[in-house]
Amino acid sequence: MNTLSDTWSWLTSAAHWSGENGIWNRLGQHLWLTALCLVLSCLIALPVALVLGHLGKGGTLAVNISNVGRAVPTFAVLVLLLLTPIGKYGEWPTIIALILFAVPPLLTNAYVGMREVDRDVVRAARGMGMTGRQLLFRVELPLALPLILTGVRIAAVQLVATATLAALAGGGGLGRIITAGFNLASTPQVVAGAILVAVFALVVEGLFEVVQRFAPQWARGGFG
Repeated sequence: MNTLSDTWSWLTSAAHWSGENGIWNRLGQHLWLTALCLVLSCLIALPVALVLGHLGKGGTLAVNISNVGRAVPTFAVLVLLLLTPIGKYGEWPTIIALILFAVPPLLTNAYVGMREVDRDVVRAARGMGMTGRQLLFRVELPLALPLILTGVRIAAVQLVATATLAALAGGGGLGRIITAGFNLASTPQVVAGAILVAVFALVVEGLFEVVQRFAPQWARGGFG
């Protein structure tokens, strides 16, 4: 019980919210890292998934290869990257490790979404004389969007939680609050950092729920 009260006292202390090591600054760093990795992951995974899903070739192999990354702990990937020349380039080891972690759900959901588009609709669109490009962007992509957005949501929430690893590589983010708590043997600070990460993840999840509520009807089916 004392731990909970001490954690509350730590969280409500104004001194812990300001300054370079304050919660607001660490939250901003965490948000930036999460958003950057999510955008880069989408730029890598989605074009590949959309093209392979449209062609219907090579997608299963690509998805299986990407899913191998789920079996390898992100922490292990980060440690290995830190031991390579990449480890000399600031936060890039963390960014690369997080991207590799976020690609599988993005690639899998986008590819499955493309392949689950009603083939009768696709054939009808071809019969109307649509080119491959028109078919992809006007028919398949809109119909696959719900599952694509589900993949983005899953990747975003997972990145929020996993970005705490940045602290282990000397980076910023809410993970620094947790590691600092361990270094100081301060259980309330460790618990406070974990709570902040959990709340941040719930906020991200809530933002997707808001998008679901206000999205067009055809884009809602993929949200949980």
